[in-house]
Parts: sequence; structure tokens; C-alpha cells
Amino acid sequence: MYFLKYIKYLVFISVISIFIGCGSKNYTYQPSYSYQKNFNIPANTKINSSKSMQRATMKPYRIGGKTYYPTTVSEGDTFSGIASWYGKDFHGKKTSNGEYYNMYDMTAAHKTLPMNTMVRVTNLRNSRSVVVRINDRGPFVSTRVIDLSYAAASRLGVIARGTAPVRLEVVGFKGLIRAGKTTPSRVKLSGFLVQIGAFRNKSGASRFASRYANVEQRYISKVKKYMLDGYPIYRVYLSGFGSENEARDFMSRGEFRGSFIVRN
Repeated sequence: MYFLKYIKYLVFISVISIFIGCGSKNYTYQPSYSYQKNFNIPANTKINSSKSMQRATMKPYRIGGKTYYPTTVSEGDTFSGIASWYGKDFHGKKTSNGEYYNMYDMTAAHKTLPMNTMVRVTNLRNSRSVVVRINDRGPFVSTRVIDLSYAAASRLGVIARGTAPVRLEVVGFKGLIRAGKTTPSRVKLSGFLVQIGAFRNKSGASRFASRYANVEQRYISKVKKYMLDGYPIYRVYLSGFGSENEARDFMSRGEFRGSFIVRN
């Protein structure tokens, strides 16, 4: 009997806690992890363009019983094939040129291109384009031509399917792009937003929005005021998504707990 009374007491306390939580006037969502802190990626990692690194990474190498021969290319050279992407499992680990892979940087892996080659990648399914820097080797699958970072794959709309047919164009070297070779304007923006936070206090909402004012140099934060239960509530949104699928890809990372899509 004592045990049953104890169980009933715990249930009663849990129910009371839920109602107290629901009645709170302060609604706050926080990111589930920090980009840099949890993965030990050194801040301000510099591009390594040393001659010794280039010599080492241009040597033939053997993976899975096949030998690959890195080769020089010229600006304007084009290639085609299937793009894939890699993310959290490699985040924070060293790449082939000695850098630390950051899934939120615009980088990619290629089997034979010189390190720090700048490549425009165009998704042939939706015509979106981005420019990435080669800083790793791979993907070691015969049908695939490039392995994109999470950020690049997200902007190209590759995340959901995992792969996409692409066209590659060499647009620069040593991490630099010649004038006139910048990334084309992105596709027309959709009316989809992602809510990443909600606050009763305007100053708290403003501070939170300022922390994410320019996510990945792509998505812009904004604060909007609404009324809820007779009190003002300040919602923080990210805008800049080209489609609902892109917004859902962004949400699937799990960076913002309680986030959801709204239509502007």
C-alpha cells in the first residue's frame, strides 16, 4: 500500500509540474549544441597552401585496392558525376591537407583535384550552385565525383536524397576566386521561415537574434512581436530559405530545440 501511495504522489507532482510549466510567461528555446565547442575545432583555422602540403597531397595513393593519381587542372575545366555529402561522423577530424573538417564550412573532398582548388558545383536537378574549396580526398565510390560538406550539400538541396547529379567547374586555386567567378545569385527566396526561439522579454529576444544574425552567411534572423494570453511574445525567426525542403533540411540538424516552419 505504501508503494502505491508513493507512485500516486509522484504522478500528482508530475502533473502539477506540467501545469506550472505551461503557465510560465517565459518561452525560451536554446541550441542543442555549439558548433565549435563540442567538436574541438580550432578557431580561425588558416588555409594551408604550403608547397610541402601540395607535394604530399599530389602523390599517387592507394585506397581499397585502387590507385588514384592527383593531377593539375586549369581554370574552366569541367566535370560531371554524382555528388554525395559527409557530416557529423567526420566533424572535427583532420582532412587530407591537415585542416580540421567543419561540416558548416563550404568545403568538399575530391579524389584527384589539387588541395584548395575552388570549384563551382551545380545541382543538375534544381540548378542551384555553390562554390566550395577542396580540402580532403574522397569519395571512394566509383560513381561519385565529389563529397560535399553538410553546409554545401544543404544549400544545393542534396541532404534529403543523399546524392545528386552535378556539374563541376574549376573557378580558382589556393582558396581564391578570380574576379567575375563568384557564386551565382541564389534562387528566389521562398516565404518559409524557421522559428528558433520565443521570448516574453523583448531584450532577450533581441540578444538571442543577434547571436544568429547571419547563420552560415546565409540565413538572417529577425524578431516579430505577437500577443499570447494577453501578453506580448517575441518570436525569433531565420529567413533566407529557398524552399520548404531547404528549411526542413536545416531543422533536421537539431540545432534549435522546439524549432518549426512557418509561412511568411
